[in-house]
Amino acid sequence: MTTTGTDTTPGPRALARQRRRASAARFWRRYRAHRSGLLGLAALALAALAALCAPLLAGPDASGVTDAPGRPLEGPSARFPFGTDRFGRDLLDLVVWGARVSLLVGLLAAVLSVAIGTLIGVTAGHFRGWYATVMMRITDWFLVMPTLVLAIALATVMSRSLTTVVVAIGVTTWPTTARLVRAQTLAVETRPYIERARALGGGHGHIMSRHVLPNVMPLVLAQTTLIISSAILAEATLAFLGLGDPTVVSWGGLLQDAREAGAVSSGHWGYLVPPGVAIAAVALAFTLCGRAVEAVLNPRLGVAR
Repeated sequence: MTTTGTDTTPGPRALARQRRRASAARFWRRYRAHRSGLLGLAALALAALAALCAPLLAGPDASGVTDAPGRPLEGPSARFPFGTDRFGRDLLDLVVWGARVSLLVGLLAAVLSVAIGTLIGVTAGHFRGWYATVMMRITDWFLVMPTLVLAIALATVMSRSLTTVVVAIGVTTWPTTARLVRAQTLAVETRPYIERARALGGGHGHIMSRHVLPNVMPLVLAQTTLIISSAILAEATLAFLGLGDPTVVSWGGLLQDAREAGAVSSGHWGYLVPPGVAIAAVALAFTLCGRAVEAVLNPRLGVAR
């Protein structure tokens, strides 16, 4: 028996790529229906662009105190739109440089927090028994303890660096993610294909990695975007309290410098407003994006215009 022509049926990998592209296109089409999400995404793109281009926009020596271009605590002017700090540095350049540290710390801390919460949530929902009981009691303990107090305690006993700030935020903000992921894992574990996987000899690792984790990833993605805003605010708080890395420029560090310089009592509001507005704007942008992603992944929430 002979066949004519060529077989144009795509292979498994090609089909998987097609499904991923179709899923991404469907996600973007639904995301565009959320105007607040598009506004937040545009603000984040602008902040990320400023952070990436900081050496070009502000210059490589913008944070140096030896060759400051102006006088200390100058008011806003054509030369210095935001004024100068207590060392005579251009505040606009410092705000641009601060975006690099604040965004980086927020992203890394959120990734660490979500990773810990996802690991505990998935394993506690899968194994149950005494392990789930112990993990959930630990989670409850972290939930009732003030997150900021725990982060301050960790940042105090560890060395002052960006790594310390990331760890302090990451290891104190995971309980909410763990609770949400465990609930989703319990729901996924009741589905028929999980029983079929067990009947066919699928082990714990196979079930968690190939069946449970892909089903909880949409929730993890939405939770990540929401946690980033909290992580940025926490980083700013720690830096404002003097627990950040003093050798780098961040938005929270600028607020701490303004406090030490007596900007409030002397009426130099231009020292406080730019970094404060930057923190609030980026945190709000991440929150808007997170709410939009959550609404796309959970259609029951409806379309938020």
